[in-house]
Amino acid sequence: MQRRLGGFLGLALAGVLLIGAPVTGLAADSRESTGRPTRPQDGDYTAAMKAIDSDNFAAAIPLLEAVVARDGTNADAYNSLAFAIRKSGDPARAIPIYQKALAIDPKHRAAHEYIGEAYLALNDVAKAREHLATLDRLCFLPCSQYRDLKKAIETYQARGR
Repeated sequence: MQRRLGGFLGLALAGVLLIGAPVTGLAADSRESTGRPTRPQDGDYTAAMKAIDSDNFAAAIPLLEAVVARDGTNADAYNSLAFAIRKSGDPARAIPIYQKALAIDPKHRAAHEYIGEAYLALNDVAKAREHLATLDRLCFLPCSQYRDLKKAIETYQARGR
């Protein structure tokens, strides 16, 4: 009975939170629905995000390296740097940078998704599944990061790896 009551209270609290949520989205943290931070960023970060959006990962890397050199506590910048490095074809180099982002913000959903994808590129499905399990715990409501990593793992396994 107590467990059922706790579940009911949790659902009731979620309902109250959803009623008060803005119509534009249900951001669970300080990020927009795109996963990008809503706080003002420096010019290098902005330019790097534009480069990433244009698939110009090589241009983004030095910009993001400058951002993390100035602000070693910016998990978003570390995550974006690792993403650009991974997309440039070096998932092994990206792993420790994703780990730095996660050391700063252990609940960084995008970093968990992307490090899982990096592990898949390195044929380490067990590590990818660890991050999928973490996303399962972090995402109270279904989140895109969980769905995307789950799909990536399923695709990886369907290829017979």
